[in-house]
Amino acid sequence: MRFMTTVGAAALALGLCGAAEAQTIKVGVVLPYSGVNADLGNQIDKAFDLYVKLHEKDIAPYKVELVKRDEGPPSGANAKTVVTELITNDKVNILAGFVFSPSAIAVAPVVTQAKMPMVIANAGTAWITNLSPYIVRLSFSMWHPAFPMGTYAAKTLGCKTAAMGFTDFPPGKDSTEAFKTGFEQAGGKVIDAIPMGNPAQVPDFTPFFQRVKDEKPDCFYVFIPSGAHAAGVVKAYGELGLRQAGIKLIGPMDVVPDNKLQDMGDAAIGTIVMGHYAADLDNAANKAFVKEWYATYKADTSPDFMSAAGWDSMAAIFDAIKKLNGKFDDGEKVIATLKGFTTNGPRGEVKIDPETRDVIQDERAEEVYRKADGKLGIKVLGVIPQVKDECKALKVGRCGQ
Repeated sequence: MRFMTTVGAAALALGLCGAAEAQTIKVGVVLPYSGVNADLGNQIDKAFDLYVKLHEKDIAPYKVELVKRDEGPPSGANAKTVVTELITNDKVNILAGFVFSPSAIAVAPVVTQAKMPMVIANAGTAWITNLSPYIVRLSFSMWHPAFPMGTYAAKTLGCKTAAMGFTDFPPGKDSTEAFKTGFEQAGGKVIDAIPMGNPAQVPDFTPFFQRVKDEKPDCFYVFIPSGAHAAGVVKAYGELGLRQAGIKLIGPMDVVPDNKLQDMGDAAIGTIVMGHYAADLDNAANKAFVKEWYATYKADTSPDFMSAAGWDSMAAIFDAIKKLNGKFDDGEKVIATLKGFTTNGPRGEVKIDPETRDVIQDERAEEVYRKADGKLGIKVLGVIPQVKDECKALKVGRCGQ
């Protein structure tokens, strides 16, 4: 799939000499635009487009051109192909997007060889940023929500035992390792870890959830790649009566994304997740973001945690354009500039850690509840301020390389 959109400020008028040709920074956008996971790419794509639309004047006389390519299935093969094309054929200045960790992992050697700066707006396997000095991440590491969720489950939710279910690809393994580390350090015991299919298709979760129901843990920690998988998780949890059996459904924010929440029904109520964003967050930047989102897109859509990361990712690129006066011909200078990025966006205060090139952000314990207007909402139970990637702090596995 090949398509392109051009957006940007008009060239500055120079009196009788006519209009000057503005320099264009080409951003290669790599997101899933097809298949079962297209809705995930759509959430980030909308945020990219909305940010450019609202802030194109801020970088005048420079322009931004978004050159969009389909990330394809979560194997990494298609992503590697389209990234090579974006660099060699389209001559992009920077890459952005990447929903799936296998995609980011596959393209790391390519961007290193090309010295091409790359901004991750979702892919969360912790050690991705260790694979190339040209990668920065504005989304999260799996350890950002999962490790504190482990501590919170043991110390605040009173869970002495937990089972874990995960989509069987690198982020799922990373997320459950992070949860287990935090949970067991806090005194809990993980009694089971269940691979639940692959990210390319939504499995029937019934046998996995029945196994957990039979084991009777206090908590069931679930990681899936959000979207349709999340809807399937909540459906199985409700239909099998795990809440009535005394088993709490917990996980990262992927389990109850805002754009799927209203379709989940009563089964989602009481679910507790750890995450950096919810559309209901009460801060000025988020209120403005949500307002513009609804004004631009359909009223029945909603931004989610991927949208918020997409927004801040494009904000970082725009910030680098301004600081470098549009000079994106040196990848090392672009990365050095991105390392100093900080903003107060929809998520609140967000930074890029100059040592790890990973995000620093607040993590929030959040619970699904029924609002007075009858809609489902997410309320904040507590905040852990400015969390760094604990995988790198603890030097766990490949994070220590």
